[in-house]
Amino acid sequence: MIVEQMMKTNVFTLQPSHSIKDAITLMQENKIRHLPITNEIGSVVGIVTDRDIKEAIPSYLMEDQNQDIYETKIKEIMTKNPIIGHPLDFVEEIATTFYDQQIGCLPIVSGGKLVGIVTETDLLYKYIELTGAHQPGSQIEVRVPNRPGTLFEVSKVFHDHKSNVLSVLVYPDLVNNENKILVFRVKTMNPLGIIEDIRKEGFDVLWPNIPGMTN
Repeated sequence: MIVEQMMKTNVFTLQPSHSIKDAITLMQENKIRHLPITNEIGSVVGIVTDRDIKEAIPSYLMEDQNQDIYETKIKEIMTKNPIIGHPLDFVEEIATTFYDQQIGCLPIVSGGKLVGIVTETDLLYKYIELTGAHQPGSQIEVRVPNRPGTLFEVSKVFHDHKSNVLSVLVYPDLVNNENKILVFRVKTMNPLGIIEDIRKEGFDVLWPNIPGMTN
């Protein structure tokens, strides 16, 4: 999946000459936490987050409330030249950028202009969608040998049971690198027959660990 398929294109922005008060108002009205800052031709020149604003304004617990601070220009507190993404980047690539750079949003730029934004919440929801966790079903974890054709062998059991597979994830086996862990999300609330047949094929079902069912 590429970024273009998941980014939000209705992006709220401000310019460097706007004030902290403008940013607070825009964030509160639209329930957002990140504001790309653009120049007059739509190029991204900075980013302001709710954390930047909290650090800039005095605590409401302080007696000396300097109201002038709310008129401070955004350019004084924004992160200049922020990390950006492109609509054709792969989602996995920008997820790595979020993790490595410890950022909460990524402005998406094409042709030098802002065309969208991706936040960490967007990434998390996309993960939920891709794993099928938002749909009713069952999760089955299977330890398999790390060799070609194994996924087909296990998947054939789901085919025989006419059970729809919502997602498949592949993890390394941390105990034995000659194995892999396959995690299936299956559209059934009663996977017992499937589990039995996977075990009959000689595979190790790790989850669900149901009492009375042995490997």
